[in-house]
Amino acid sequence: MDKRLGGLLQIHAAVLLFGLTGIFGKSINLPARYITLGRVFFASFSMGLFFLVRKRDVRLKSAKDYVAIIFVGALLAFHWTAFYTSVQISTVAIALLTFAAYPIFVTFIEPAMFGEKLKKIDVLFSFIMFAGVLLIVPAFDLGNNMTVGLLWGLAASVVFAFMSLLNRKFASNYGGSVVAFYEQGAAALFLSPILLFYRPAATARDMGLLVLLGILFTGVAHSLFIGGMKYVRAQTAGIIASLESVYGIISAVLLLGEIPSVRELIGGAIILGTAFYSTLRSQKEG
Repeated sequence: MDKRLGGLLQIHAAVLLFGLTGIFGKSINLPARYITLGRVFFASFSMGLFFLVRKRDVRLKSAKDYVAIIFVGALLAFHWTAFYTSVQISTVAIALLTFAAYPIFVTFIEPAMFGEKLKKIDVLFSFIMFAGVLLIVPAFDLGNNMTVGLLWGLAASVVFAFMSLLNRKFASNYGGSVVAFYEQGAAALFLSPILLFYRPAATARDMGLLVLLGILFTGVAHSLFIGGMKYVRAQTAGIIASLESVYGIISAVLLLGEIPSVRELIGGAIILGTAFYSTLRSQKEG
């Protein structure tokens, strides 16, 4: 098989697995924070075993990097907790589409963090995506579960925007799998104290799904994505990654019977279409 074709298949497989993670929020009968704890624990544990077997040196270069990556791990813990809260309160579609709108926040945060110039075209794209988010809002009423779920999704989106920019600083020094290992491990450490105050009754089914979510849908999926990027341009991988919401929404329709409303479909098309076009435009500029 051609290496590039193999890389493309790996990335598509990884994005499909990422897209299906929202289903676990509906399938596991545990609060969102415990689902997140299980996910990051089993993901970091499995990746740690992999590094140990392969005898890979995963040490970071400085104490400063350890502190920074632990901070990002705390953000990751909040991000996935907010995401699964959104899934449980509203629907998989709303959680995924609001998460997909994170470039809105990147547009305004990135220039401040890196001293870069704010581009007018990026601001325009952000407002278009925000219009898509507003279309998804069922009612401007905090008594509406769908609206509350959307706000949790936006919270996950804002935090992910910060994470993506902070990870940009690590990208030039460490491999993606190493960064993921430390961030997920740190997230597990931040969340583990909740077990001291309350331990929900997890069934064997719940535990099995958590192991599956952590190992296959997080650890393996991340490894597939990173491995595929060896043979595929980063911009191409970014375009494929935009399909995560599409895969997730289709899987929610087929497995959960969650059919998005017309407003959600139109708003989602605006968000995903803008993100797709923006990625293509960035590729041409690069």
